[in-house]
Amino acid sequence: MRTTKASSPANAAELDVRTRSRLGRVPEWAALLVVLLALGTFFAIRSEFLLRPNNLVNVVTNVAVLGIIAAPGTMLLIAGQVDLSVASCAVFVGMVIANVAPTSLTLAIFAAIGAGLLVGIINAVGVVVLRVNSIITTLATLAAFRGAAKLVSGGQTLILDGFGALGTNRILSVPLSAYMFALVALLYHLVLRYTRFGKHIYAMGGDDRAARLAGIRVSRNIVVGFLLSAVSAILAGLILVSQLGASSPIAAQGLELQVITAVILGGASLNGGRGSMMGTIVAVFIIGLLDNGLNLLSVQSFWQEIILGALLLSAVAFDQFRIRVSQR
Repeated sequence: MRTTKASSPANAAELDVRTRSRLGRVPEWAALLVVLLALGTFFAIRSEFLLRPNNLVNVVTNVAVLGIIAAPGTMLLIAGQVDLSVASCAVFVGMVIANVAPTSLTLAIFAAIGAGLLVGIINAVGVVVLRVNSIITTLATLAAFRGAAKLVSGGQTLILDGFGALGTNRILSVPLSAYMFALVALLYHLVLRYTRFGKHIYAMGGDDRAARLAGIRVSRNIVVGFLLSAVSAILAGLILVSQLGASSPIAAQGLELQVITAVILGGASLNGGRGSMMGTIVAVFIIGLLDNGLNLLSVQSFWQEIILGALLLSAVAFDQFRIRVSQR
């Protein structure tokens, strides 16, 4: 005859840990996926145009630049750093290529790459060498290189002919920029999840001092992070110029706000040490779908800005709540 053993507090604690472990296997981005589907359902009911193939292609096209920049943004925030200069970097890159292209398109591309890397180097030097907080450093370069873009262009929009393939070419009706976004997202997902560098990034964000004591080259990894962010901004700048056939000093305004919103909404913590590319990808599509759906419903642009700001505030508030709960 089988006897039933009374559960002890130790057994109850063990059962609670096992239950939490099973629940922990459900990825955080799954909840965001539910939000994305709910948004899609709402806008599909309100507008018959949402699910039309041309409109879905527009959504993918619009989120490609945001996603390409948000990928290294996720990595940096996990490491405890922030890059707010990405939009200004992309615009500055566009202005450089538009100015040099009449002489030589090849030379213009190399000049644009050099200009973008310059922004990344300045950010890295400010944070690693001068020990200035990354928010302050990149706010400074945000303002400086947006001003430099206006200076280079004389405040005018510059037309660029013969550079439309990157932004307008399609493969199987899908824009080339969307494939680039997918490739960049996959690359960062693999790096963060399966490489030693990715593990070091999480360790740095979790405890910078402990990471240094463990032999992790924190400064070098920060430099690499800002350079990778600049590379993505370069690619985004080239795509924007190609899509528009021109370079404008006021292009991509507010893009840095969308990037940080997508990264935090996707689960990355402002305290570092937490986040994933899958969460960022879903969050990028939430922002893109929200923007597209509100446009289809003819919601005025200032309301869209208010909603984006509210979304960022909600994401940060939830992040702080999650931190308080984890510290109990």
